[in-house]
Amino acid sequence: MSDNYADDSQKRIDQLRKKFLMTGAIEWRSLIRDPYHLVFVMPWWLFFCMITLVYFATNLIFAFLYTLDQNAIANAQSGSFSDAFAFSVQTLATIGYGAMFPQTAYAHAVVSIEALVGFIEVGLLTGLIFSRFAKSTARILFSKHAVVCNYNNVPTLMFRIANRRHNLILEAKLSAYLLIDEVSIEGQKLRRFYDLKLLRDKTPNFILSWLAMHPIDQSSPLFERSLQELIDRQATILVTVIGLDETVMQEIHARHSYSINEILWNYRFVDIFSYLPNGKAQINYRKFHEVEPA
Repeated sequence: MSDNYADDSQKRIDQLRKKFLMTGAIEWRSLIRDPYHLVFVMPWWLFFCMITLVYFATNLIFAFLYTLDQNAIANAQSGSFSDAFAFSVQTLATIGYGAMFPQTAYAHAVVSIEALVGFIEVGLLTGLIFSRFAKSTARILFSKHAVVCNYNNVPTLMFRIANRRHNLILEAKLSAYLLIDEVSIEGQKLRRFYDLKLLRDKTPNFILSWLAMHPIDQSSPLFERSLQELIDRQATILVTVIGLDETVMQEIHARHSYSINEILWNYRFVDIFSYLPNGKAQINYRKFHEVEPA
């Protein structure tokens, strides 16, 4: 690839990053409108921050309600927000030490409402935490680059994947697609998907590594496409993996994409298989991403 090609590619990558950030902002705004989905896509640290915020916000609101009646809580200092907050914590968590208790009709009404809110919050949080833990996730490692080199005298697109859990993924299916911009005869711009046929797209047991190969022959959508054309049309290789995790017996999904800058031409992957003195094969994952000139 020439320097001009590299400069043009970097400019396009910067443009795509800006579009991605804008799209991400729009996506987060839409997620806020769907809170149930939001709690599943947010990271764990943000999830626990949300729980903490809801917990303290609830106690602050009810503590304020208790302070509206100076005699609402027995054995509490009159007008003390800290005592009201401590009583709210005890009520919401159903602790009930007995040192403080409601002594007016207003306080009993607020306690009844807070007890109901506490039951609802505990039920919702328990269900959400369980659902997040029970959600099946894949730990599939994708090679940092894809390569194009000859295999049986045919230019072949290759990339590697590995199962990082080292357990069985049953009936694993690997799919690859070419995403490319096209313009119809009428001048309409489209983002088209093309299937990339792999030499082996299924395996009954996926446990270690998998080298995927797509021959760039006459049936391939990559056939006779120049590098500059792929760059101009913002071509991307999308990879998806579907299988059944033997440990939890749930279907798992993983996906990855390779931009044109992440595809190395006339390179091949370094061999990661070797044999021990006892004859057993081993895989060196330290070389998983390494490539060498073909």
